Amino acid sequence: MTKADSPTLREIASTFRLTGWISFWVQLVLTVISSAILLFASISNRSPTTSPGTSVGVVLTVCGIGVLGFNMFWAIARYVSIGRRLDGVPETRPKKAEAIQTLRMGLIASLIGTLLALLGAEAIVGLLFGKAVSQGVAGFVNTDPAKFIQPLDILVVQASINVILAQFCAISASLWLLNKMSRQ
Repeated sequence: MTKADSPTLREIASTFRLTGWISFWVQLVLTVISSAILLFASISNRSPTTSPGTSVGVVLTVCGIGVLGFNMFWAIARYVSIGRRLDGVPETRPKKAEAIQTLRMGLIASLIGTLLALLGAEAIVGLLFGKAVSQGVAGFVNTDPAKFIQPLDILVVQASINVILAQFCAISASLWLLNKMSRQ
């Protein structure tokens, strides 16, 4: 048994494949849920006046979902692929530096997606705070229904938080694999 065929290498290959698939499925489920919530919110929002905070927040959250699409592709196309190549013919095995570079790229994408989703959530929460303050001002009677916090507003916040959670899962998967690689 050579070093290339060691149990450690097989364990790393298996870890890459398993982590890639788990990361893919967790991100897919959370992405579908977030997308469905945002689609439902956009269809259900029949208000003639749309708050700019909601629009910016939704756009940033949708951009975070776009990055999740890349992350899901990365989990399957790169992490699972590296796991398969590590188990394959020694000449086709990726070098450690290539695997680490792949993990870094996944981390960078996940961090960008997290930033976009966090900014989207901040914009939406800021808008909700403004609505809450305008409802609670003493002596002020608000009759404009667009200024009230609606259950749909909370769903949009939930969509942003789901995107952040999915990005967190992608970051965790990349860090887990990086940790396994550094132990080799």
